[in-house]
Amino acid sequence: MDFDYDLIVIGAGSGGVRAARMAATYGAKVAIVEEFRVGGTCVIRGCVPKKLYVYAARFRDQFDVAESFGWQVDASFDWPTLVAAKEKEIARLEHAYASNLEKPGVEIIRDRAVVTGPNGIRLLRNGRELSAKYLLVATGAHPFVPDIPGAEFGITSNEAFDLPTLPHSILIEGGGYIAVEFATIFAGLGVNTTIIYRGDCILRGFDEDMRRGLENGLIERGIRIIYQTTIKSLAKTGDDITATFSDGISAPYGAVMFATGRRPNVSGLGLDAAGVQLTEHGSIAVDEYSQTSVPSIYAVGDVTGRAQLTPVAIREGWYFAETVFNNNPLKVDHSLIPTAVFSEPEIGTVGLTEYEASTHGDIDVYVARFRPMQNTLSDRTERMILKLITEKDEGRVLGVHLLGPGAAEMIQLVAIAVGMNATKADFDRTIALHPSAAEELVTFKTPSYTYRDCKRV
Repeated sequence: MDFDYDLIVIGAGSGGVRAARMAATYGAKVAIVEEFRVGGTCVIRGCVPKKLYVYAARFRDQFDVAESFGWQVDASFDWPTLVAAKEKEIARLEHAYASNLEKPGVEIIRDRAVVTGPNGIRLLRNGRELSAKYLLVATGAHPFVPDIPGAEFGITSNEAFDLPTLPHSILIEGGGYIAVEFATIFAGLGVNTTIIYRGDCILRGFDEDMRRGLENGLIERGIRIIYQTTIKSLAKTGDDITATFSDGISAPYGAVMFATGRRPNVSGLGLDAAGVQLTEHGSIAVDEYSQTSVPSIYAVGDVTGRAQLTPVAIREGWYFAETVFNNNPLKVDHSLIPTAVFSEPEIGTVGLTEYEASTHGDIDVYVARFRPMQNTLSDRTERMILKLITEKDEGRVLGVHLLGPGAAEMIQLVAIAVGMNATKADFDRTIALHPSAAEELVTFKTPSYTYRDCKRV
């Protein structure tokens, strides 16, 4: 059959852009369809603006510590200035993404696409029908909003970056990384911040020491945390939003934010008509090469529900192009993914948690807690936590978990060693860089405790 394109990508986020660009580099005729802005969640309303706002929020801590080093700081914050600066940077990145697509010849179509069959799409705005040998769905995910009365009065991470003014207070529902990161942002910018979470501790699935360490850090910064409670309804009360909780208590807030997870963008795409199967969680079911139940249709990124992280989507898009257009079949290893939580304090982690590792065999656990050096001249009492989990008797490193300044930067480098199956002995052979927090990872002498037969001894 003759097709209009070799590949049509639906969604110009991180995964779709990488796949389109790489496929075009390999000689494919490629079109990418995007109904919003090139760059996707990460660039436009996710990782990039979030990190910029985290930087803004962290100045508060820096100003507090500065006086212990002899500085006298008289600072004020202007929200519109930050929003405008953020938008300027996002516009620059969006232009760069578009340019990187156009250089190898990718056609950018500003429209919404609906799949009409194994090889076809329809553009909703102008009605054109287009065909391709392969279709790639990279439509990402969207914030989930609970179905409660008054939910329309709440905001999500999509709206939080562009509020007209900072609220005097905010209630954030959720206990994942989005909730704690935005709590860090708003509290750091002077907003009275409360987290409400249905569980008994934030960051479910992370190592327990990281969870409790971050919990303490947030509380020390004045963030209130309410556990085992949910929002049952919202109502507009003057300029405030009144939240009624599952325990019957009501309270007013300047804003209410839902950070209650994300759902794949599959609605209205026509996937059912094309025969594309979904998982029980509503994401697109794919095999290890990102191929769906329809051989000519692939999917990468958050829409597949495998790991909702930008670098993972980029790798999946790259490997799709290698497999389909470069005759080089590659599959992404999702078993060892480093990740960071840009909260305050910051978390970086790779590998197994203590609990997970304890179920795999006998292990040694090394833990160091100490004040960050930048705080030692002040009266700040928070602690860094560095945790190393290994097979028994200085065996292979199974997990590394860090909490404190620079945790994300450290874990990216540590992940290289862990991915190479480094052992505790390999870490020990590395000469420490002093003075640094990271040196603790290569100076552990004896385990803090061990697990034998799944029991801590």
